[in-house]
Amino acid sequence: MQLNSDFSQRIVILPDQYAFIDSPLAGVSRMMLERAGNEVARATSIVRYAAGSGYSAHTHNGGEEILVLDGIFSDEHGDYPTGTYLRNPPGTAHQPFSKEGCTLLVKLWQFAAGDNTQLALNTQQAKWLPGLVAGLSVLPLHEHDGVNTALVRWAANTQFNPHTHPGGEEILVLEGVFCDEFGQYPAGSWLRNPRYSSHRPFTQAQGALIYVKTGHLGAGLLGDHFINPAVQ
Repeated sequence: MQLNSDFSQRIVILPDQYAFIDSPLAGVSRMMLERAGNEVARATSIVRYAAGSGYSAHTHNGGEEILVLDGIFSDEHGDYPTGTYLRNPPGTAHQPFSKEGCTLLVKLWQFAAGDNTQLALNTQQAKWLPGLVAGLSVLPLHEHDGVNTALVRWAANTQFNPHTHPGGEEILVLEGVFCDEFGQYPAGSWLRNPRYSSHRPFTQAQGALIYVKTGHLGAGLLGDHFINPAVQ
């Protein structure tokens, strides 16, 4: 399967375009945002667990990144409430489930070689830092070899400087409405801006909270062989 796997293209998916499909495990469904491969794939998805559902024990050969969007996600290592950011590097294993149901952002096969950081960060309890302009606050989540992941909170009516992302940019709007000169993106919107793309983001009266990843497009991640078979 190839879905939005041409990283040279700008992609915008709005929440009213969501179409969840059942996974092979009962009670778990997925909204596929990008995918290259079949059941083993480089993938970014919104994943919903119904109450009492879960996966069988498995190993993540390509690593797994998770942001808990709603509810409580669990495995044998602990319980992870809304706002928890998880990184399970290649070779780690677990048996995930949710007692009461949850919704997750899940990224698979998107670790760089040598990135072995395992992380479980409750962002509700973490310290935020001031951003580059007034009205912005930033919670860094992870950085490795030029790939940066963070939460960014935008106050109402905040304007950021025009800028270019040499390594691309990916955004999931978590709260409010995020804007740039190309459109307005309410909570649930997913954007992927290609390498060397430019924009001038801002917010209006609602403000916004976004998950943002930069520097990862074309960065030589483990899942690149799903995109380009010549990558070893």
